[in-house]
Amino acid sequence: MTAFATQSATSPTDELLTLRVSALHALAYCPRLFYLEEVEELYTQDAAVFAGRRLHVELEESEDGEWQDLYLEDEWLGLRGRVDALRTREGQLIPYEHKRGRCQRGEKKEPLAWESDRLQILAYCCLIEAAQGIAVTEGRIRYHADNVLVKVPVDAAGRETVQAAIARARELRRSTVRPPVTENERLCTRCSLAPVCLPEEARLAHDREWQPVRLFPADDERQTLHALEPGTRVGRTGEQLKLTPRDGTVEKLPARQIGQVVLHSFAQISTQALHFCASQGIGVHFISGGGRYVGSLDWRSGSIQRRLGQYAALTQGDICLRLAQQLVRCRGRGQRQLLMRSRRKQKESQALTAAIQQMKAVLKLIESADSLASLLGVEGQLAALYFGALDQTLAADLPPELHFAGRNRRPPKDRVNALLSFGYALLLKDVMNAILTVGLEPALGFYHQPRSQAPPLALDLMEIFRVPLVDLPVVGSLNRGQWEVQADFTVRGEQVWLSDLGRRKFIGLYEQRKAESWKHPVTGYSLTYRRLLELEVRLLEKEWLGEGGLFAQLVLR
Repeated sequence: MTAFATQSATSPTDELLTLRVSALHALAYCPRLFYLEEVEELYTQDAAVFAGRRLHVELEESEDGEWQDLYLEDEWLGLRGRVDALRTREGQLIPYEHKRGRCQRGEKKEPLAWESDRLQILAYCCLIEAAQGIAVTEGRIRYHADNVLVKVPVDAAGRETVQAAIARARELRRSTVRPPVTENERLCTRCSLAPVCLPEEARLAHDREWQPVRLFPADDERQTLHALEPGTRVGRTGEQLKLTPRDGTVEKLPARQIGQVVLHSFAQISTQALHFCASQGIGVHFISGGGRYVGSLDWRSGSIQRRLGQYAALTQGDICLRLAQQLVRCRGRGQRQLLMRSRRKQKESQALTAAIQQMKAVLKLIESADSLASLLGVEGQLAALYFGALDQTLAADLPPELHFAGRNRRPPKDRVNALLSFGYALLLKDVMNAILTVGLEPALGFYHQPRSQAPPLALDLMEIFRVPLVDLPVVGSLNRGQWEVQADFTVRGEQVWLSDLGRRKFIGLYEQRKAESWKHPVTGYSLTYRRLLELEVRLLEKEWLGEGGLFAQLVLR
C-alpha cells in the first residue's frame, strides 16, 4: 500500500480544481512561472513549445505499438495529467517522459534529471499509484538532445517531495501576490513567459545599475489588416482570413500573419471570423467613416486576478496622482522636444522660442500638483503652448490650407486637424489592442474620466505615444509635401475629413512609423513602436506589483 493510498479522507472543498502535473514542473522551475500560468492564466507559445509538440507527434508515429498514453485524475491527490508513455518492463509498469533538451550532469559527468523534470515524473508515478491502486517503483526520462535515459526511483522521499510541491502549489493558488523574480537569471533566458513576466525589467526596477538583457521580442511582425472600402467583407476559411471587397475579388491571408483586423466605415466581418480572431488573439477594431474610433472586440479570458490588482491600485488617489504626473510629464516633455527639433531645422522664430521657454517653466509645476484637477490645469497650459506654436514647425511655403491654426475636433475643421484626429483614432485603437493583449481593464484608468466609447485607461496610455506616433509623422509628412490639398481631403462646409485616398496614404505612413525602432531611454534596448505599445502597458502593471519606476519614460529626443 502506498503512502498516497492511506491518506485521510478529508473533503477537498477548498481544492475544487486538481493541479496539472505540468504545473508542478513549472513550480519547480520557477514559482513565478507557476503563478503566471495557474493563477493569472497567462500562457504563450514560442518555438520551444511547438518543437516539444512536434517531438511527441514524431514519437507517437514512430513507436512500434508499445506506446501508450494515459490520462489520469485523482481528486484526493489533487493531480491530473497525461503520461507521455507507459511501458511494461519485467512485470513493472513504468511511466516515461520525453524531453527535447539535454540532461543535467553530475560531478562525475553522470546523467541526471533536472529537478523540475524529476518532480514531474515522480508526480506521474504517484498519480498512477493513487488513481490505479498499483505500486510504481520508478519513472524514466528520455533526453533526446544527447540520447540519454535517466531512471528516477520512486521512494518515500520522492513521494514526500510531490506532496510538498502540491501543498506549495495550493498555497500559491490562494495567494493574491505574484512571487518575486527568480535569482537564477539563466532560467529566464529559456522561459517562454519572459515577455509577460519581464524579469530583467523587474531587476532594473530594484537596481538601477542593472544592465538588462532584452528578453522581450523586438518586433511583432504580424500585419494589421485594414478593411477600408464600405461593403468589404472579412470571413474565415480554414486557418485563413478572407477579405472580399465589393468587386468580388478575394484575398486570403494566413491567420498567423495577422495581428489586427480594423474595420473602417461599413466594412463587415462574419461571426465565424469573429470567433476565430478571438481564439487566435487577433484584435478586431472598428473605425467610423469619419475616422473616429468606435470600439474593439474584447477577447480576454481569465486574468481576473490581475484586474482585481488593477482595481485595488487605481482606486487609491495617491497612486493615480503619481501615475498621472508621470504621464503628463512624459507627454509635455515630448511636445517640447518636438518644438525644439523644429527650432533647429526652421528659421529662428520668437514665438517658437517663447513657447519652448514657457513650457519648461510649466513642466516644473507638475511635481507640485496635489490633485488630478490641478494637474489637468497644468496639462492644459502645456497643450495650449504646444498647439499654439505647432504651426511654427511647418514649412513656410506650404499651401495656406495645410497650415495649422489651433486644435479643433469632432469634427475637424481644417486639414491638419483631420490628419491629427485620424492619427489619434488609429493610436487609440492600437493602445486598446495592447491593453486587451496584456489583459488589463480598459475602463479603469488613473487620469482620464469615463466618457462614451473612449475607455479611460486607453486615453491615459495613448498620451505617451501621441507625439512620436502621430504628431511627429504628421509634421514631417506635411513638410515633405506628401499631402494634396484636394485629392487627400473631403470638405463639407466647415467639416474636413480624409478622403479614401488620404486614409490609405495616412495608414501607410502610420504603419511604417510603427515599424521603426526606438531605443528605450531606461532599459537601453531597442524595440519597434509596435512592441513598445505592449511593453508600456506591462510596465504600467508593474507600478502596482512592486516593480515600478520604468513607466512613462519614453520621451522624444
